[in-house]
Amino acid sequence: MAPLVLFDLDGTLSDSAPGILAALRHAFAVNGLPPLDPVTEQALLGPPFYESLPPLVGEAKLWDVIGAYREHYVDGGGMYRATAYDGVREVLAAARTAGLRMAVATSKPEHYAVPIVEHLGFAEFFETVGGDETDGSLPTKALVIEKVLSRLGDVDPAGTVMIGDREHDVYGAREHGISCVGAGWGYGLPGELSAAGASPICATPRDLLPVLGLTRGESGAATA
Repeated sequence: MAPLVLFDLDGTLSDSAPGILAALRHAFAVNGLPPLDPVTEQALLGPPFYESLPPLVGEAKLWDVIGAYREHYVDGGGMYRATAYDGVREVLAAARTAGLRMAVATSKPEHYAVPIVEHLGFAEFFETVGGDETDGSLPTKALVIEKVLSRLGDVDPAGTVMIGDREHDVYGAREHGISCVGAGWGYGLPGELSAAGASPICATPRDLLPVLGLTRGESGAATA
């Protein structure tokens, strides 16, 4: 059983696509950019926009698009259009009962991630919620994970697991010697997690229970 579990946020703990994509479509529209196709939109969910958008919008418009996105995301209420995936709370509660330490490591700016986790009702489960800075100074998942680990103190990578839905979760964890379990219910493209080396890949949040050494009691509740 892993004594520390790091969770990604978007596409792992919560389905946040409706709010993110609404704000992104608004940002494209006000900047005179053509709308994106659904496959491209899905590919943008997860990694930082300042890394993924330049090929689509150009460097000149990049921060105008991001600024318009952030304004709509906050003022338009998009950041709170996030809903917890079915079964996530059950997993978090069972992990806490079992004595596992838990934290959030997300590429979303921490400024947004903290209130979103509180909105979802999950703050009680996590020792810390770590994310990127609004200035983009933590452009890789590895840097975000480093930030989170530094807050948690003496952590054994061999006893730590990352749970995420995109390849950058896998690669970021690997840089710290941490294994990554794939959140197959999230936003990863077909074959993305397996190609990156996530193992195992869970189809639903409840499939994490045996992976984390948790079982379901006779009543159906998850127990250690």
